[in-house]
Amino acid sequence: MNNPSSASLHALLLLSDSALPLGSFAFSSGLESFLGHHKHSNARLQAFDGFLENSIANVASTALPYVLNGYDEPEALQDIDNDFDASTPCTVARRASVGQGRALLAIWEKALASSTVSTAEAQTAATGVSDFVTKAKTSKPDAFGMNLNAHFAPLFGAVCCALGLAAHDTAYLFLLNHAKAVLSAAVRASVFGPYQSQATLASTKLQQWVNDSVRRESGKEVLDAAVTAPTMDLWMGRHELLYSRIFNS
Repeated sequence: MNNPSSASLHALLLLSDSALPLGSFAFSSGLESFLGHHKHSNARLQAFDGFLENSIANVASTALPYVLNGYDEPEALQDIDNDFDASTPCTVARRASVGQGRALLAIWEKALASSTVSTAEAQTAATGVSDFVTKAKTSKPDAFGMNLNAHFAPLFGAVCCALGLAAHDTAYLFLLNHAKAVLSAAVRASVFGPYQSQATLASTKLQQWVNDSVRRESGKEVLDAAVTAPTMDLWMGRHELLYSRIFNS
């Protein structure tokens, strides 16, 4: 594990593990609401590909600039977190982001903080995340009622930097994990079975969607972050209007 490339590979496998307790299984990223508007099973299956492609593209355009900004400037996590909160008008999406972000902070504090690599960039990122953990524990609302939120995207970027992952691998992993979470939700919602889910996950089209999104969003500033599939926010926002639901979002 003294080899930097081995440490990076180990961290990559660790953060891509579905057993990592981030709580993503509780969220469907709007899929359950989407399925509620596509009652017929054949129509649901045919429409799912379009949903997944748009979901990946939308997460990339709204969150990936913050992931990469958290990666590049971990010492500014508090400001980046505030900016992300201000740019997330959907209450349901905001709740999911904060829930997973706080879970990642707990994982960092209890399991990952001692596994940072020795490069200057990684140590700066580790300090930034640890400082954020401390502030999150003691933070109180200011005069405007604002508080630290601990959004998932910028914290994920900073944690990946601290563990020695490359920026491109961090971006790819963030979107692939999102796709895995949506596919897991689709299996539990009976859109298809686990084998078809794995076939989609292994497909070249999904790899192309992720690669295209990473290429499109790399180099963008957080001010360039924007919703590119407005219907995704509508699906997420309407989730709480469902008569019955199995996911939190």
